Amino acid sequence: MIIHKTHSKNDLIDLINTLSLTIIFSHVDIKRNIHDKFYELLDDKTLQKEFNTDNVYKIKNYNDLRQYLKKSNPKKYLTVKEKQDIMKICKCIINYCVNGYDIEYSYKYQTIQEINDDMDYIKQFGDIPSVRRCCRLMNKNRQFQDHYIPIISPQVQKQLNDKKIPKNVTKTIKVHTGEFILNFN
Repeated sequence: MIIHKTHSKNDLIDLINTLSLTIIFSHVDIKRNIHDKFYELLDDKTLQKEFNTDNVYKIKNYNDLRQYLKKSNPKKYLTVKEKQDIMKICKCIINYCVNGYDIEYSYKYQTIQEINDDMDYIKQFGDIPSVRRCCRLMNKNRQFQDHYIPIISPQVQKQLNDKKIPKNVTKTIKVHTGEFILNFN
């Protein structure tokens, strides 16, 4: 079995932590060392453990894990050139939105249909924060009947949900009045 090269070191570490695999690693380990540890684990033919079915990877057992690692990483499907093109489109759409949704002030778009076409193209890349922002801004526009919902991978959706939880913490301050003596040595 060969682990596909699109799985990064951080993705493999996240996979180990999510599935609670019996792989001991250090963050100073290089990607090759973590690959070797995965090979040692997956070469064991006696492994029959079932994983928790509510993990974001939808991996149920070791055979599913082997298949997942053989295939390319579902999060890494864009080349650098494709991502640059998507970012250019996002900049143009954000410019259109910031300028009051007025097509006259847009430097790229001549018709509303061009904007619709670009939005339909970029909404499939919802893992990119700029795409989510474009969708959020375009959904505020009253000219469009369509609502643009970005397609987000389960891993990124879990990260976004985890970020929302700690924001509800409130901090208080206690004020004491009276006379205080400060000594400086």
